Amino acid sequence: MVACMRIGKIKPPALHASRQVRFCYVINNCTFITRQHGFTYLAVLIALAIIGATLASTGMVWHTAVQREKERELLFVGNQIRQAIGRYYLAEPVKQYPQTLDDLLRDPRQPGVVRHLRKLYPDPITGTTEWGLLKGRDGRITGVYSLSLAQPIKQANFRGADQMFAEKEKYSDWQFVYRPTPGRATTPRHPIAPTPPAQADAKR
Repeated sequence: MVACMRIGKIKPPALHASRQVRFCYVINNCTFITRQHGFTYLAVLIALAIIGATLASTGMVWHTAVQREKERELLFVGNQIRQAIGRYYLAEPVKQYPQTLDDLLRDPRQPGVVRHLRKLYPDPITGTTEWGLLKGRDGRITGVYSLSLAQPIKQANFRGADQMFAEKEKYSDWQFVYRPTPGRATTPRHPIAPTPPAQADAKR
């Protein structure tokens, strides 16, 4: 292989006319190969940049999709707990909010097993069963909220009681509170049938 000479720094030696033609051909050929390698290297860099940008964009889209799904779960779970608090409040014999979230799993005021919530859902955002608790003056629970301080993606198009969540800065601002409606019926909506005391004792 003939080594390429850098033009402009090394002066070609005095050669015979035929050798000069060959020398110039070698120089020009090496210059062409050098440029070709340069273009190939540049094309590889451009390809890597495009691949990196594509991967980054795909990662962002995936992260956004996962976050939106968690938000939908939070709205569902939060409303399940809010409705359970409402059923507890409206249940006989006395109107009052639950002392703890566990009271929703089994109403301590009832002789049998009455469940206003079938299970204590975890917070989809934090992944734990620890919720922020909203309490009234008597210390009883009126609502729950996520402990996450992250900014929600969803900022509009909320439904029903969730409309107040529009343009909130943190998930902790999504507060699922039950507020009694004046003049509302005293029987809870969609009550979970109580278990007779005999069956309740048999399950213990």
